[in-house]
Amino acid sequence: MKNTPLTDTHIALGAKMAEFAGYNMPISYKGIKEEHNQVRNSVGMFDVSHMGEFMLEGENSLALIQKLTSNDASKLTDGQAQYSCLPNDKGGIVDDLLVYKISDNNYMLVVNASNIEKDWNWISSHNDLGVKMTNISDQTCLLAVQGPNATATLQKLTTVNLGDIPYYHFSKGDFAGCQDVILSATGYTGAGGFELYIPNESAVTVWNKIVEAGTEFGLQPIGLGARDTLRLEMGFCLYGNDIDDTTNPIEAGLGWITKFTKSFVGDHFAKDLKENGAKRKLVGIQMIDRGIPRHGYEMTDAAGTSIGVVTSGSQTPSLDVSIGIAYIDVPYNKLDTEVFVKIREQLIKAKVVKMPFYQKTN
Repeated sequence: MKNTPLTDTHIALGAKMAEFAGYNMPISYKGIKEEHNQVRNSVGMFDVSHMGEFMLEGENSLALIQKLTSNDASKLTDGQAQYSCLPNDKGGIVDDLLVYKISDNNYMLVVNASNIEKDWNWISSHNDLGVKMTNISDQTCLLAVQGPNATATLQKLTTVNLGDIPYYHFSKGDFAGCQDVILSATGYTGAGGFELYIPNESAVTVWNKIVEAGTEFGLQPIGLGARDTLRLEMGFCLYGNDIDDTTNPIEAGLGWITKFTKSFVGDHFAKDLKENGAKRKLVGIQMIDRGIPRHGYEMTDAAGTSIGVVTSGSQTPSLDVSIGIAYIDVPYNKLDTEVFVKIREQLIKAKVVKMPFYQKTN
């Protein structure tokens, strides 16, 4: 297993550690529910240094990104980030990712930890445009400081005015004594906050300074367990669960990042589903009867006929109900349709609901 620059810190804090995407990662510290609520209500910090970062440079860097991603990166301005995906040539998804425009001819791609090598090989195999590619994943620490008190915590450590950075934008500046830190108003929790890209050698120092700055808000380190429940409440896709090499962006509800104003690898598959309709759709479900939907559980109609499969599911700490995400055949995907989850050979009643499951109240 690989370590992050903060693995020893997590172990010293008593974190429950486990393998995730080839890395020794903290799953929880005090418990998933407590950590989840800490992020929703105040501020928490995640070590997500296992994520991958690629730099693309050169006059054809945008052209390469446009060819390989579903979204339209030509719309990006300097200091803006974009959620997108890498479609494959069979109608599925190689990965979902963030595209950062640092400047003209200078971009950063942020990819999932489990797909670093796969994505690098995929992009490289299509790089016939002379784009300079650099994999900086092993030199980069990524911290996600999330929650309503994240900005107030981080502002103590930088001269950059964080309040001036819109959602899905970023700034480069000083932070906790480090220079040229990317401060990105992004995250995977729906709770607001920032993601910070810093050199590995500064990771422990920056981590400790953020902990100190967040003392007044009770900042806690947060594990990947709560990261999963937080993203699930928002209906955010997790690669390997909700999207993969066999799922199309249109059926996965990612039509909003699939732009046909340009051509990209595999675009004809998405166009066909857009024009003719997908046979299945990724939807939210909420349990009516007692039970928790889990990845891989079969979805059925009242007669027990298979109509789909659960891709993610959990008891949600914020709402205290059991929720899930599932691919469900049309027309059973319509809101409020009664469906069933097959749990230990029993058909447990649920209904199709709108995502995100969690709505901010203020």
